[in-house]
Amino acid sequence: MWTIPNIITIFRVLLIPVFVVVYFLDWRWAQELGAFIFWLAAITDWFDGYLARKLKQSSAFGAFLDPVADKLIVAAALLMVTHTYASVWITVPAIVLLMREIYVSALREWMGQNGSSATVKVSFIGKSKTMAQMLALIGLLSGLEYFMGFPIYWVTLGKILLYFSAVLSLWSMVAYTRAAWKDLSKS
Repeated sequence: MWTIPNIITIFRVLLIPVFVVVYFLDWRWAQELGAFIFWLAAITDWFDGYLARKLKQSSAFGAFLDPVADKLIVAAALLMVTHTYASVWITVPAIVLLMREIYVSALREWMGQNGSSATVKVSFIGKSKTMAQMLALIGLLSGLEYFMGFPIYWVTLGKILLYFSAVLSLWSMVAYTRAAWKDLSKS
């Protein structure tokens, strides 16, 4: 259980309350620091998977905890940006993303119980959605449009990527459902 990849994943889970508390502190750079902590968690997601393969330290515990850690920190970030921006234009794609995560997680669980988990394995569309979603959340959490007087438009890019990830999210949800349809329609 105490492999390097699993320790990194546990670290990511432990970052969640730190991320939330820091983001809402009454400091000048609290949101930017919160966005950095979220970025750090997103990077550790890549590292733990890479190290698990490279070091041959894949485990059942890691296979369980890694997607749970991802869903927890993304759900927290989505709730935080809906609170921060208090706009239907942010809330609707955030809800689409949350609904897709719950749906696909349940679908994968059900397919796994029926011995067909390979049918709904992570696809390129799903990975693309995750990348766009993470970048969107970093931009939205940071609140930055200017840095040291220079325009960087992270919030604007974050909004665009949030919608892009919502579209990819729906697309991947339909693709996973179509792949699983034969098993779903048996019952």
